[in-house]
Amino acid sequence: MSHDVPADDARTPLDPQLYREIDRGEWARLAAGIPAPLSETEVVQIRGLGDRLDLAEVREVYLPLSRLLSLYAQANKSLGVETSAFLQEPDTTTPFVVGVAGSVAVGKSTIARLLRELMSRWPGTPRVELVTTDGFLYSNAELERRGLMQRKGFPESYDRRALVRFLTDVKSGAPEARAPFYSHLRYDIVPDAHVTVRRPDVVIVEGLNVLQPPPSPNEVAVSDLFDFSIYVDAESSHITEWFLERFLALKRGAFSNPNSFFNNFAHMSDEESVAFARGVWESINLPNLEENVLPTRHRATLVLQKAANHAVERVLLRKL
Repeated sequence: MSHDVPADDARTPLDPQLYREIDRGEWARLAAGIPAPLSETEVVQIRGLGDRLDLAEVREVYLPLSRLLSLYAQANKSLGVETSAFLQEPDTTTPFVVGVAGSVAVGKSTIARLLRELMSRWPGTPRVELVTTDGFLYSNAELERRGLMQRKGFPESYDRRALVRFLTDVKSGAPEARAPFYSHLRYDIVPDAHVTVRRPDVVIVEGLNVLQPPPSPNEVAVSDLFDFSIYVDAESSHITEWFLERFLALKRGAFSNPNSFFNNFAHMSDEESVAFARGVWESINLPNLEENVLPTRHRATLVLQKAANHAVERVLLRKL
């Protein structure tokens, strides 16, 4: 499917003095000799709507990435143990926290789910939990009260302090940390529903704005509480196309559920749906990407650069 999409603005490349650039072939060779841990059925179950994730992509891109993350997590744990021994204190090592950022429709949710499955297969990180920042959006009622319903997804639509408190609990070693639950079917927070994290080995935090700097110098940024961060990158024209395709797929599937918030869009023709989705993209998601999400790319430890077919073509890893 093809739609007219806006031309991309020139992007500032990441500083080669700070990042090592690894092309797809070179990165894929890092998986040589590592058995593929997932079946095709499991990959299909993990894959998000519109994503084109397959076994080759898992083996060549995400298997070496999960191994790298497990090495970082194990090194972090070893440092914690050695530090506690040096201080003559009991071991107080806390979960390794990974942030996954990127635009709407770029595939970051699929990547976060996939990394949870892959990392849990490595011996040093058997317990991996995934939390999305959707749960820290203000409720629709609160967004309406604040006049932010048309800014849903922008930094100001999230309860940033609650997210920082949650991650502070995780990184302080609290026995459990609770995050609110967001229903995509209801398009709103579910009252009295929570995601509970009980000191796993790894916590993956996925969301649009997780690499945002703090609003003031005296406040903690969400990313200050990450041990490793990933930015999922693609040209804006490609993401636009993926967003439109995903909206059409949702219209034919999830939107047909009478309990869905978006059920009233199910009757639209494909042409009406594309026009509506383009309006949403150009008025909300694209401005948020350009103003808030993309400018945080340089804060990531690792950047996955996707091509038009959703496949990762390049990996940029910050130098130690």
